[in-house]
Amino acid sequence: MSFPLVPLGNSDLRVTPICLGTMTFGEQVSEADSHAILDRSLERGVNFIDTAEMYSVPAKAETCGSTETILGNWFAKHPGVRQKLVLATKVAGPSRGMPWVREGGGMTAQDILNSCDASLKRLQTDVIDLYQIHWPERHVPAFGMVYFDPTKDNIATSIHEQLEAMAKLVKAGKVRHIGLSNETPYGVHEFIRLADQHGLPRVHTIQNPYCLVNRTYENALDESCHRLNVSLLAYSPLAFGLLTGKYDAGGVTGPNAPQGKDGGRLSIYESVQKQRWGRPEALVAARRYNALAREKGMTPTEMALAFCYTKWQVASTIIGVTSVAQLDTDLDVWGKTLSPEVLAAIDAIRWDMRDPAL
Repeated sequence: MSFPLVPLGNSDLRVTPICLGTMTFGEQVSEADSHAILDRSLERGVNFIDTAEMYSVPAKAETCGSTETILGNWFAKHPGVRQKLVLATKVAGPSRGMPWVREGGGMTAQDILNSCDASLKRLQTDVIDLYQIHWPERHVPAFGMVYFDPTKDNIATSIHEQLEAMAKLVKAGKVRHIGLSNETPYGVHEFIRLADQHGLPRVHTIQNPYCLVNRTYENALDESCHRLNVSLLAYSPLAFGLLTGKYDAGGVTGPNAPQGKDGGRLSIYESVQKQRWGRPEALVAARRYNALAREKGMTPTEMALAFCYTKWQVASTIIGVTSVAQLDTDLDVWGKTLSPEVLAAIDAIRWDMRDPAL
């Protein structure tokens, strides 16, 4: 199977419509197993890898940066491979309860410069193809927050200053193109407006959650990105495992939850259970989608991934796996389409359940 290459925004980047996400590397996945997954991904034709300075996840001080280090060691083992791949990483925003990130404070322009240098060193590369701001410097709803609260806004670094820092990295040849993550329509428009006004680098991508239990991207952000030519990199297409069906019978927590090799982040890590994917409403909705998939002769994984792979809003879907077998399963879904009947049934469930994992 060969994958087509799709453009990212107005950039010269051409990537496969499936991207290998790596946030499990260094926590759930050992370095040796991570390298095996990377080997297989390369063999299968995926040319796009995404990581972040704060990975692995769940985030901890002792593993911050470990995923980039694992990737850097893999590049060192395979001279010449780095040039064949589009490498994306992210600079962390303000600490958001992680005191080891940004020393518990905001994100300054100097933080962006320092973080890029540190990522380059860990990744053992001279350039990052796509450098993304992991979450806004502004205090916006993200990671399960529902409402914007202006009383909590404490902007330390303006969007203009952030773009100027990115411009320095691009001019120095350390970064080729820039993107955003966990952003809002306002943020995307403001980054584009200021870049165009001041001749600064233009953002080409946005990396936001998009899956059956969280389609908030379709609530105005999709129009903004379409009209501004900003490409969506959809993350969590399987909703941290909810849309694989593994939690349907036993739930996320308790004695009947999947354990051992059949477990997943939601059953293993208490910190993740408290996030949006661990909400009881999210599991209720996932069970309905999973039942629909089975009724239509598909596995839940097949339907959930085919949904993302075929939506016009999505440029590339970021898949996260913990084994080569999972990788092959996810890649094998490419090419599957959903009938109008199935898509209508999916929309009917959303009408009832909305977006419980927003």
